Amino acid sequence: MILGVIADDFTGATDVASMLVRAGLKTVQVIGVPDGPAPEADAVVVALKSRTNPAGEAVRDSLTALDWLKTGGARQFYFKYCSTFDSTAEGNIGPVTEALLQALGSDFTIACPAFPENSRTVFRGHLFVGDQLLSDSGMRHHPLTPMTDANLVNVLQSQMPGAVGLVRYDTVAQGTAALQARFAELRAEGVKCAVVDAISNDDLRTIAAACVELPLITAGSGVALGLPEVYAARGWVTPDARAAELPAVGGAAAVLSGSCSQATNGQVQHWIDAGRPARRIDPRELAAGRPLAAEALAWVLAQSEPALVYATSNPDDVRAVQAELGVERAGQLVEQCLAQIAHGLTENGVRRLVVAGGETSGAVVQALGVSQLRIGAAIDPGVPWTQVEGRPLLLALKSGNFGTVDFFGKALQQVH
Repeated sequence: MILGVIADDFTGATDVASMLVRAGLKTVQVIGVPDGPAPEADAVVVALKSRTNPAGEAVRDSLTALDWLKTGGARQFYFKYCSTFDSTAEGNIGPVTEALLQALGSDFTIACPAFPENSRTVFRGHLFVGDQLLSDSGMRHHPLTPMTDANLVNVLQSQMPGAVGLVRYDTVAQGTAALQARFAELRAEGVKCAVVDAISNDDLRTIAAACVELPLITAGSGVALGLPEVYAARGWVTPDARAAELPAVGGAAAVLSGSCSQATNGQVQHWIDAGRPARRIDPRELAAGRPLAAEALAWVLAQSEPALVYATSNPDDVRAVQAELGVERAGQLVEQCLAQIAHGLTENGVRRLVVAGGETSGAVVQALGVSQLRIGAAIDPGVPWTQVEGRPLLLALKSGNFGTVDFFGKALQQVH
């Protein structure tokens, strides 16, 4: 193993794994921290469900993952979070970063959630989603991690006691040597973590090259795009052009959506507008005890084509449900329902399953008893098809914010 990745949610794990496979690294994703030895691969991604956990739990789980990856021989470590820097006021990006640095005996790392292919860029320390500041985007309405400050230095500094600095775009544009010199300056000033600007894939490759000697990188999936080339130049790996190949899998298909992001709302509406079968799950009815999972499962199995079951809703509806049921309970009801449906579908011959939403994907993967995934080709940037190790089952685990408006249909067509 060359690279050990700790991802703070399940869709984020497949996102970064997809970037590594795309660049030729043989990559395996494990669900949680396994009991046994690490699998044979150039890179291993540990998918945690720690993004919205209490900070102490997130730190504990991340350190456990780090220890396991160390035993697997990883030369470098990567803490992967969302390209919209999803976090609460208390963390968890800052606390986990601090803990990982301390455990690795290191005094410096970077923070760079940029993913230009998905319109996430960092400029003068501010995160943009398309042409909007993060704080003006749909992320300001996120039900669990509303992002109301686009200044990443401010966000990260509020979460960690160590000093946070900035490396601007004009330094990145000067190349690897200039970037490493700036890192040295910041370290001398006592900066523990530096937010790094990036507005293009070339910037990401420069950043990856500059970080090759750092024990720890913290970033979205974008910086991972440049790492395989750096490793190959050092003779650590030989990129494999067939790294993303998965076997063909027959059987039925279905789509489950628990995300309430702006992107997923558009994808659900596009599916419905196309006249394809769709059925909505209402959290209030779940709370009242109606057996919606059994009803929806029977309905999907009765369809003559792939069907969508969704709890996706607009921000006003989400807030109303949360006010009535509580934020945590509303989310758990939906996740448990969709996970039960997923289990029932696979028991009845569904072999290709698209799942939208990080929390939903985590619940589904756990309900299906998945322990390891092989990473395939991307459907859209950051969202690959994956195969459950040892089973004829394909999963596409989509972050709520990712994918084009026709994502669901496109995903199913790719493995038709």
